[in-house]
Formats: sequence, structure tokens, C-alpha cells
Amino acid sequence: MFWVLVLLSFIVLIGDGMISEGAGLRPRYVDVGAIFSLGTLQGEVTNIAMKAAEEDVNSDPSFLGGSKLRITTYDAKRNGFLTIMGALQFMETDAVAIIGPQTSIMAHVLSHLANELSVPMLSFTALDPSLSALQFPFFVQTAPSDLFLMRAIAEMISYYGWSEVIALYNDDDNSRNGITALGDELEGRRCKISYKAVLPLDVVITSPREIINELVKIQGMESRVIIVNTFPKTGKKIFEEAQKLGMMEKGYVWIATTWLTSLLDSVNPLPAKTAESLRGVLTLRIHTPNSKKKKDFVARWNKLSNGTVGLNVYGLYAYDTVWIIARAVKRLLDSRANISFSSDPKLTSMKGGGSLNLGALSIFDQGSQFLDYIVNTNMTGVTGQIQFLPDRSMIQPSYDIINVVDDGFRQIGYWSNHSGLSIIPPESLYKKLSNRSSSNQHLNNVTWPGGTSETPRGWVFPNNGRRLRIGVPDRASFKEFVSRLDGSNKVQGYAIDVFEAAVKLISYPVPHEFVLFGDGLKNPNFNEFVNNVTIGVFDAVVGDIAIVTKRTRIVDFTQPYIESGLVVVAPVTKLNDTPWAFLRPFTPPMWAVTAAFFLIVGSVIWILEHRINDEFRGPPRKQIVTILWFSFSTMFFSHRENTVSTLGRAVLLIWLFVVLIITSSYTASLTSILTVQQLNSPIRGVDTLISSSGRVGFQVGSYAENYMIDELNIARSRLVPLGSPKEYAAALQNGTVAAIVDERPYVDLFLSEFCGFAIRGQEFTRSGWGFAFPRDSPLAIDMSTAILGLSETGQLQKIHDKWLSRSNCSNLNGSVSDEDSEQLKLRSFWGLFLVCGISCFIALFIYFFKIVRDFFRHGKYDEEATVPSPESSRSKSLQTFLAYFDEKEDESKRRMKRKRNDDLSLKPSRPI
Repeated sequence: MFWVLVLLSFIVLIGDGMISEGAGLRPRYVDVGAIFSLGTLQGEVTNIAMKAAEEDVNSDPSFLGGSKLRITTYDAKRNGFLTIMGALQFMETDAVAIIGPQTSIMAHVLSHLANELSVPMLSFTALDPSLSALQFPFFVQTAPSDLFLMRAIAEMISYYGWSEVIALYNDDDNSRNGITALGDELEGRRCKISYKAVLPLDVVITSPREIINELVKIQGMESRVIIVNTFPKTGKKIFEEAQKLGMMEKGYVWIATTWLTSLLDSVNPLPAKTAESLRGVLTLRIHTPNSKKKKDFVARWNKLSNGTVGLNVYGLYAYDTVWIIARAVKRLLDSRANISFSSDPKLTSMKGGGSLNLGALSIFDQGSQFLDYIVNTNMTGVTGQIQFLPDRSMIQPSYDIINVVDDGFRQIGYWSNHSGLSIIPPESLYKKLSNRSSSNQHLNNVTWPGGTSETPRGWVFPNNGRRLRIGVPDRASFKEFVSRLDGSNKVQGYAIDVFEAAVKLISYPVPHEFVLFGDGLKNPNFNEFVNNVTIGVFDAVVGDIAIVTKRTRIVDFTQPYIESGLVVVAPVTKLNDTPWAFLRPFTPPMWAVTAAFFLIVGSVIWILEHRINDEFRGPPRKQIVTILWFSFSTMFFSHRENTVSTLGRAVLLIWLFVVLIITSSYTASLTSILTVQQLNSPIRGVDTLISSSGRVGFQVGSYAENYMIDELNIARSRLVPLGSPKEYAAALQNGTVAAIVDERPYVDLFLSEFCGFAIRGQEFTRSGWGFAFPRDSPLAIDMSTAILGLSETGQLQKIHDKWLSRSNCSNLNGSVSDEDSEQLKLRSFWGLFLVCGISCFIALFIYFFKIVRDFFRHGKYDEEATVPSPESSRSKSLQTFLAYFDEKEDESKRRMKRKRNDDLSLKPSRPI
């Protein structure tokens, strides 16, 4: 019996050896390490989720072919040194992968160790955008990088129209690099981080003093949009202190990164103090689509956690990360690879290591192959589709956008890298083409801090409402635009009235004071004037400031409040308006030829019609009158052609065509003569100005000087500085300059006062005048909107008319207004009207003379033989004359003829 027992024991030992040898290919356990601070919210949720995933993987023995996944969690206790020691321990005990570390600080450190020993590290919490696959090939982020989180926040800021934000964050790699990524994203959208409020590391903040100090600084700044990128512990303190300082009231905007949603999801309900301080805050959560897997896991959570902590999105990613490793292990085992580790020659050759057993650290021989299986994962987990792009980023990153309200929080929309902001779940948009247009970006209404639903403008005046210092030029000329009032520091003018009217349209108060720039003896240099905004001398500058490229590079301008552009002014001589201006289109020979052809055509018609047309027969005197009348009247009464023969009609039609052409030319020539001025200067515009050798005047302080030198290549020696409209007029009149180049508003004002000059050619630059503010100033945008409102309501034109609408001269600017054109026509044509009137008067005089003569010759037959009195006789004669005037001529003649015959019949016949 004894020998039987010995034999059985030997067989068992041999069997165990065979199993052990076979287990070299299929090990009983595959070890995975996990490094988290279990005392933190993320560490607690992550530990529960990883254990659940481990159980689910091992619950099916066939999945790993009899092997089991064994996850060992190391509690780093929020200590960097302990985190490093934990990683070394796992690499000494042959772990095929490490889940963690929890923070990006340690990820940067441990990734070098992972690269050296070929052990993949997978983290869903260390999402620093700078942890690139090129630098750290064995570090894999199994949740979307914070690069996408910051892109989502930047698009939210752009969506609400804010231009500046303040970043409040901890001085660690994850927070700092995330804010750097945010700054890059904002810059591409013409926004910026105006101030970075840096707090100590989350683990070393022991009192709220550091937080309070930064919040007080933020209170005195312009921006009211604050991005909080920190951890739950510090985040709660920030908002509690902000509420005490009155920074959770109306006007503020707070956007917290994903740390807040992990707090809201896992701690329910929040302490009353914390919940109250968070009302109105916006935050984001990594989006995980609804699915049966997710629903089932959420249903299990309460049992898994024993109700100690709620499930947040990091718990979902912890669960899926374990499955990513398990699937990679399965593929490695299925490839019949032997999981093995070997010593690192670099470590074993180290001398003087003391008690450090660095030689125990081993290289994972199949680490590169195992990493490839991980990054080529394509599975559906509780977080949705899990797949890595070539740059190792997660496919289809997206976020839920959350608004904290009184009764908890509510979702106001989504952000996805595919389509931006929407109120539709991202998975519904992946099937459509990407549309990032502004019109396609939507979010639901938000309850902001202070309980308001009106979107905050995102900024206030700094230093608790300090009055803005608005610079204005102390001009020496053209004071209609800006001028000092009666030697005081008060200012007035067109630009000032526009600015004040625009300020009144802004929905918030803009306390300001005007500060004069210049000595008032000469116009200031406007480039220096605008540059004072960039160096902080002025908060803005207001006046007749041209919007030119050089200035737009250093300041932001409002919408132009008046059109402008450089023009050329030269002397002109205006044609005299004579009563005979209508004769100017034709020269005397032209008039003579035209009149001669009227007679020639009439004569030709007479020759053609003399023998066949009764109208052209009779006494010579009658025929001459007929020729003259017919030749002229036919041109204006074409129906007369029906009274002539076919041959004559052809001649008349040809002549009519010729006269129509002559008439059209006459009309066009007369119009041109009456509207276009003749100049005594060879300057016709900027081209002839450049090619000429004459001197050119410009206004002191204007950008016209540099423009002519730099852009038009006009020699500086040709330029003459002039300081006032009077100097303009004198220089042009005495020939000191051949022309002046200045901006259109100045020139219009000059021409309204000084006559004998006109604009030559067109404006050769296009610009306008605006008010200048510091770069990215929100006030510049609001003022632009206000100026547009002034224009639409007509108030801008009224201000213009008040200051600039005056004229002491006729319009000589190369164009004629409707009113001036009408007056010019009346003055120019009254001679023609006089001729026509005299002709009419003569015709009427002859006609009335004939009527009176005929009346006195024949009308007396109707009068009574006996007249009772002289008065009644005069009355009777007047009535008889009016009756005779109203009677048809033929009837009058017949009546007179009958009267004469009756009179003859009543006379006694002479005796035979």
C-alpha cells in the first residue's frame, strides 16, 4: 500500500509539471495592475467598476481559454512617490498592462518607464492633450482627450458671442495643458484667455486663502466668463467662496470642465451649501449613447457599490478599459504567443544601486504585439463604440452640455467633433454630412447665475466701473467734426454727437470722460493718436479717425459712421449761365447748314408737287409761304406727309430720320454742357496727378501724406502740408499747389464754403471713419450694433445734417444734384421760353388786331340804331364784341353776307 501511495504521488507530481509546462502557453492568471487613489471620488468609482469588469470577464471560462484576468489595485493615496512605487511593483511582478495612473502628472513620469519596459499603460482620467502617441507610444488614453473638451468649450464661447475668458485652474500638467489647448482653440475663433488664475496643486490646498485671492483679482477684471478646470475637491471650494464674494450673481458666466459632472453624478444629493453655490453653472460630461449594455450596467450599480457612491462616466470607461485589455489578452493567447518577461540589460548592468532591486524589473517580451491589439480594438462597450483613430484618439468624441439648476441639473444640448453644438444626440448626426455652419449650431435655453435666462454679455468695465478715458483730437481745423468748446475741456462736434447717440442705444451704462489729445494749434498725428489705445493711455478714441489697414492691425474699429476715401481737388471755372445756353450744342455753321437743309427740302418738295398738288400752286407769294411752312412743319407734324405724293413722302421720311438724329445729338450735347464743368487745371484725377510735376497739398495729421508716398510713389518734395480750409483755398488760388488730396468728408466741407474748386475724378481709396477700441474689446461690437441702429432709424443722417449740411457755393463736385439741375435748366432756357412767349404774344396781337378790325368793319350792323345813353351804349358794344368773338368765323362771314344783301335789297332802285 505504501508503494502504491508513492506511485500515485509521483504521477500527480508529473501531472502538475505537465500542467505547469502547458500553462506556459495558457497561464492560469494574467496579471494587470491598477494605480488609483482610492480615497478620491474617481478612485472609489473606478475601483468598483474594474472589479465588476474583472468578474464579468472571468465569469466565462471559455473567453480566455481557461486563463483568468487578475487585477490588482494599488492605492496611491494622492501621493506621487507612492504612485511611482506602485508602478515599479507591478513591473516587477510581470503585469501585462497597467490601468492608470489617475493624474496626468504621473502619466508623464510613468510613461517613460512604460516605454522602456514595453508595458502598456491605459488611462481614462489622465487626458492631458500633450500626452501624444509619438512621445509616449505605450500610453493609451481610453477616453476622449481633453483637446476635444476644450474645443467644445471654445465653440460654446463662440456660440454665445463672448470674446474673452478667464481660466481658473490648478498648477498641474492636466489642468495647465488643458488650458493651453483651450487658448489655441479660442485663438482660431477670434477669442482669447485674458487672464490665467493659477491655483496650487489640488493636494496641497489646505485653506481657501489661495482661492479667495485669485477670485478677488478676477472680480476687478473686465471678463465675466470664467472657465474652471480643476478637481472635485478644489472645485467645490471655488464655487463656495465665489458665492460668498457675490460672484454667482447676474452677469457672471461659469463653465466647469468634466470634474463637475462626475461630482453631480456620484454625489446625490449634494450638500445644500455646495448645491446652492453651483446654480447657473454650465458643465460638460463625456457623452455615452444609450444602449442595453449601459442600461444593464447602470441597473447593477447600486448593488455593486452598496449605495455608497453614484455611477459617473469614469466608472463606465473603467469598465470598458478592463474589457479592452481582456480582448487584447484573448487575441494574444489565441495567437499562441507565450507571455514572457525578460531582464532589462540596462537595469541589470547598473552598479551602486544600493538596496534598489532594479534588476527585478523585466521587459514584457510581447509588449509591442499586445499594444497593437489594444490600439486596434473595435468593440461596443457600455460607453458605446470603442475604436482608436491612427493618432490614438477615440473615434467620434462628444459631450453632453449640462446646466445646473435649482432642482439638480438638466441637459441643454450636445457637442460632437462631427457637427458641433446641437440639441440632437450626436449618434443621430453621424449618418449625415458634417455641418459646422453657425446657423446649424443650437443649444436650449440656459438658466444663468442669478436666475436670469438672458445671456450675459460676458464682460463689465474693469476696476468696478471706472470711467472710460475716451481720447478725442484737439483739432485746429474742420472743427465741425470735433472741437474744444470755448477753451474748456468740453468737446462737441459731429463725431461726438454720433458717439453719445450710440452709447444711449447700448443696454448698459458706459461711464466715460473725454480727454483731449493735441495742443489745438495744429491737427494731431492720428497714427500716434490711435496708438495710445494700445499702450493704455486711452480706453478708446473717438473722432474723425479713418479706418486704414495699418491701424486695424493694432486696434478694433467700430462700424463706420460715415463713408470716406481720398479724392483730388483742383480749381475750376464755371460756365456762365446765359439766356442763350440752348444754342451751345451746335456751332454757327451747324445751325446754318441745318436751316439751309430745311429750305432745300422744302424746295425739293415744291418741285415734286408743283404740277400735281393744289397746295403748291397759286401766286408766287403764296407758294413761297407754302414752301417755308411745309418744310418746317413737316418735321414736327409727320401727318403732313399724307398730303404729298409717294416720291415726296420718301424724301420727307429720309429728312425726318436725319432730323431725329440731329435732335438726339443736340439733346445729349446740351445735357453734357449744362452739367459738366470745364476746368482750368490739367488735373483730371489721381492718374494725371501722379504723372504731373505739380505740387500737391495735404492736411496736416492725415494719412494722405504716407499714402501718397508709399502707395502712389509721389516724391515727398512735391507734398505741401496745409493746416486749414483757408490755406487750401489760398494755395489753390495762388498756384502754390496744383491740387489737394484729402478725405471726402473734409473736402465736402471745404467745397461748401469755398467756391471755384471741384473734385476731379473718383475716390481712389474706399474706407470710412470709426471709433477705435483695444483689440477684441466687446464694447467695439456693441457700439457697431448701435451705429447700425442709428443709421436704420435715420438719426445718423439728422446728426450729419446738423453739423455738415451747409453750402455757400453751387455744386462743383463733378455732379449736379436734382435741385441744382432743375435750377440750371430754368436759367439756361429762359431765353428760349422768351422767344416762344414773344412769338405767342405777336401772334395773339395780330389775331386780336384782325378780330377788332373785322368787328369794327362789320360788327356795327348788329347794334341798335338808337342808343338810350352812352353807358348803355358801351355795355351793348362790349356784349356785341364778345358775341362776335365767340361766333364761328364761317357763320360770321355768312351772316355778314346776308346782312349786306338785305341792306342792298332795301335800297330803292334807281328809276329806269
